[in-house]
Amino acid sequence: MGKKLLFFLFLFVFFQGFSQDLQLSENAKVSIITIGTATPSYALYGHTGIRFKDIATNTDVVFNYGAFDFQTPNFMLRFVKGDLQYFVTSNSFAEFEYSYRYENRSIYEQELNLPKDKISILYNNINNSLTSNERFYTYKFIDKNCTTMVIDKVNEVLGSQVIDFQKPQEQTYRSVLFPYANDQFLQQLGINIIFGTKVDEKATKLFLPLDLMNELKTTKYNGKPLVKETSTIFEAKKEKVPFNFFDSIYLLIVVFGIIVLLNNQKLTFAYFTLLGLLGLFFSLIGLYSFHQEVLWNYNVLLFNPFYLVLLYFYYRKNAIKFKRVKWLILFMLAIYVILLLNKVYLISVLPIIIANFILLFRTKINN
Repeated sequence: MGKKLLFFLFLFVFFQGFSQDLQLSENAKVSIITIGTATPSYALYGHTGIRFKDIATNTDVVFNYGAFDFQTPNFMLRFVKGDLQYFVTSNSFAEFEYSYRYENRSIYEQELNLPKDKISILYNNINNSLTSNERFYTYKFIDKNCTTMVIDKVNEVLGSQVIDFQKPQEQTYRSVLFPYANDQFLQQLGINIIFGTKVDEKATKLFLPLDLMNELKTTKYNGKPLVKETSTIFEAKKEKVPFNFFDSIYLLIVVFGIIVLLNNQKLTFAYFTLLGLLGLFFSLIGLYSFHQEVLWNYNVLLFNPFYLVLLYFYYRKNAIKFKRVKWLILFMLAIYVILLLNKVYLISVLPIIIANFILLFRTKINN
């Protein structure tokens, strides 16, 4: 019992000492680290970290927001729902740099022109959060990610919203995000289909790493540039992405062209079933998830749950109700086209839209 008491006393003293404020020297530096984009979905938009370097105290650490634990109970359900807890981690800069060099991702550094006392406060605020409840937060794709968390921490120390867009933004979030997946058609299409009306709002929130890096170049604090200099630690080798037929709009054209040309009732009804199930999923996830980006998803007008109702009346041989539901789906599809006239992904879903119109007009109950 005495040994256990000594053990827990040791842990208490250890963590208390670990969380105490560290007084950085006059030569301490703080930098915003921006990591370039890559093809995997988790790396598609880049990454933001914050580095503290102080030779006098042998400190060279990078704090990263956005880590999560795959062992969390009901991980996938919580991820979809949007209440999965993310947390901040720390790494030595050497480890941090090596990992992104290995992934062939560019590393940019912007040293901030902050008073020494504010650098120490910022460091201790983030470092102490590693051992407190502040370590955890609920991730939001636009409002609370690795970039916004760093911005909030720096602005909190500066006492005002110093880091923010310097000019009014005219683009929507969807338009801002769209080019990041230009070489990955299917991923780009999936992202735009799963997102709802929130991403069609004006992009007033500074939430992407590369946008933050560009804004910092012109940001001022107390009448002086906030960034002393922007340097490139590592420039990734640009690899030309070869054309991939199976990840292009031509694949959709061929697949939906075959469905239309074969004019096979079983194939058509299987396709309608898939559309209906996807529409049902999009409808239900909007009710279940806390992710605002997936709410009010008008793509259910394309992937429409009413296709399941249409098939029900077909097999019930109810020609009158079948026809009514069919025209309802066609009307909703027309509304969908109108909604997409000013959206960047209209061309991407055009093969699906055209195929749906043709198949619906052609489908009928034979007496």
